[in-house]
Amino acid sequence: MQHLKDTFKHKGKRKQLIMELSEMGIKDQRILDAFDQVPRHFFLDLAFDDQAYSNMAFQIGSGQTISHPYTVAFQTELLEIQKGEKVLEIGTGSGFQTSILCELGAKVFSIERHSDLHLAAKFVIEHLKYTPKLFFGDGYKGNALNAPFDKILVTCGAPEIPNELLKQLKVGGIMVIPVGEGQEQKMLKLIKQSETSFSKEEFGTFKFVPMLERTVKK
Repeated sequence: MQHLKDTFKHKGKRKQLIMELSEMGIKDQRILDAFDQVPRHFFLDLAFDDQAYSNMAFQIGSGQTISHPYTVAFQTELLEIQKGEKVLEIGTGSGFQTSILCELGAKVFSIERHSDLHLAAKFVIEHLKYTPKLFFGDGYKGNALNAPFDKILVTCGAPEIPNELLKQLKVGGIMVIPVGEGQEQKMLKLIKQSETSFSKEEFGTFKFVPMLERTVKK
C-alpha cells in the first residue's frame, strides 16, 4: 500500500493545515495535535494525495465524502471530548474522524451503512493502530447494546434528530448533529438535561451528505 507512507512533505502540509484551522477559530490544542498525529492522506485515494491537506471535502466512494478538515475539527470541539469517554459516531465514512476521536482518547463505537467504506476504513484505522469498535449497520438505530454514551456525533445531515439516538445518550451527555433537509444543515449541539429534556444550541450552517434511509444495502 504505497499511499500509507507519511513523508516530510505530508508532515509539512499537516502543519500548514493546523495553522489554518487555528486561524479559522479552532482553539482546543488537543484537537490540533490530533490533526498532526492522524495522516489525512491515508484516508484518501492516491489521486488526491497532493490536496489531502487542503481544507476541502473529497469523494470517498458510495456517494459519500470525507468532510472538510475544519468541519471535523469544529464538530469535535463541540463534543468536548474527555479521555476515556464512550463516543458513538454515526457514519464512519473514511475513518478519519473516527481516528481523531481515538487520538483524543475516546472509546469509539462507529457505525457505517456502506460495507465497502466500512471495510476500507477498518483497514486504515487498524494500520494506524487505533482500536475503535466498528459496525456495519443502520445509524438511525444507534448501538443500544453499548449504550448509554457520553457523547454522540452524527457526521451526515439528518432530516430530524433521531429519537433512538437521544435515548442512547447519557444524562449530561452531548450530541452534535447537522440537522436539515436539502443542501444545507444547521449544526446543533444538544445536552441531555434529564431523560426527557434537552438543551439545544445552533452553530451555523454546514453541508453534509444526507443520512440515508433506514434500509441497509449490502
